[in-house]
Amino acid sequence: MNHKLVDSLITIIGSLSEEERKTFEEKLFFDNNQIRTQELINLAQKGNSFDFLADEPDIYTLEDGESV
Repeated sequence: MNHKLVDSLITIIGSLSEEERKTFEEKLFFDNNQIRTQELINLAQKGNSFDFLADEPDIYTLEDGESV
C-alpha cells in the first residue's frame, strides 16, 4: 500500500471547501458512468453466459434450508 499517496490524498481532500468536497463525494460515490444493476441483468440475459443453468435440475425446494 502506498501510505505516502494516501496521506497526500487525505491532505488534499481536507483542504477542499465544503462545496468542493461535496462535488468530490458525488463524483466518487455516485458516478453516473458506472454500470447500473439493470444493465448487468440485461447483459447476463442477452449474453447467454448462464444458459447452461437451464439444463440444471432443481434440487432445492422452498422447504430446504433455514427460514428467513
